[in-house]
Amino acid sequence: MYNNIKLDKSLYSITGKSFTEALTALDPDENYAGTELSSLDAFERQLKRFNIRISGPDCDRVEKFFANAESAVLFPEYVRRSIKQGMNEASILPEIIAAVTYTDQIDFRGLTVTSTGTDTGVDQRGSLPVTTVVLASEPKALTKFARKLSCSYESVRKQRLEAFGVILRSLGAQLSRAVNKLALDDLSYGITPSQIAGASITYADLAAFWASMSDRDMTTMVCSPVVMAEILALDEMKLCVSDYMTSGKVKTPYGVTIVKSSAVADDTVIGIDKSCAAEMVCGTDVIVDFDKLISSQCDEIAASVTVGFSALTSGAVKVLEA
Repeated sequence: MYNNIKLDKSLYSITGKSFTEALTALDPDENYAGTELSSLDAFERQLKRFNIRISGPDCDRVEKFFANAESAVLFPEYVRRSIKQGMNEASILPEIIAAVTYTDQIDFRGLTVTSTGTDTGVDQRGSLPVTTVVLASEPKALTKFARKLSCSYESVRKQRLEAFGVILRSLGAQLSRAVNKLALDDLSYGITPSQIAGASITYADLAAFWASMSDRDMTTMVCSPVVMAEILALDEMKLCVSDYMTSGKVKTPYGVTIVKSSAVADDTVIGIDKSCAAEMVCGTDVIVDFDKLISSQCDEIAASVTVGFSALTSGAVKVLEA
C-alpha cells in the first residue's frame, strides 16, 4: 500500500522513468481500482499519505513538504507538475502540431514529404504519381529553453502552496511562450506571404486566405493580439460569439480556429493544417533540479525543456501579411 512506500531521491534517477513512473512501479494504480483512491495517481496518493493539501482554502504552506525527509522527496515533483501545468495552459501546440516524437539525442533529422505527378488517372503502362519521403539533408539541433526562479527557502516557506503554485505556473507559461515562438518561426520560415487587399484586414481577406490552402484544410490561424482584436471586431465574426462562450475557442464561420499568440508579428497571420503541418521532437520533458529542491536550503528553482520542430508536408502552412 501507498503508506508503506519508502521515498528517497533515487526515484528521480532511474533511467528511462520519470519520478511518477518509478513511484507507480512500487505502488501500481491497478491496486486501487474500485476504491476511493482510484482517481489518484501514485504521486497524489503520497500527498494524501502525508496530508499535504496543495490547493483550496485549507491548503498547506510550502514548509509542509519538509516536515520529514520522506515528504521532502515529493517537493521536486510538485514543482515540476506545477510548471508543466503552466506550460500546458499557455501552449498553442495542440492547435498546430500533427505528431510528437521523443528522442534522447541532441539533434534530429526531420522528414520531408513531397508529391509529384497528377491525380487525374493513370494510363496503361503509364508512370505512377509519386509521394516521396526523405530525411532532411542536415541534422537540426534541439533547442533548450530554461528559466530560473530565484527564491530562498526562508522567503517561501510560509507561503500557501496554492499561491506558490501560481508563481510556478507563471514560470511554466513563460517557457511555453518561448516554445510557441520557436514552433511558429520554424513553420513559417521561407514561406512567401500573401497580402491583404486594403489597408486593414477584412472578412474577405480571411476567407481568401483560408481558400488559398487549396490542397489542405486550414484548421488554425495564429495571429497577434492586435490582429486578433481587428478580426473579432469584424461584423461577420460577431456571429461566432456564442461558439466562444460554449467552447472557449474562437472559430470563423467556416470552422477555422483563431489562436492569439504574442509570438506572431502584429502584421502577420499564420494559417496551418494541424493534421499534417509539423512534427514536434521532444528531447526532454520538463526537468527540475531535484537534488537542490529536496534540500530545504535551496535558493533557486531551475526548470528546462528541450524541443525542436520539423515541417512535414508542403503547402500545409501559409502566411498572410495583414
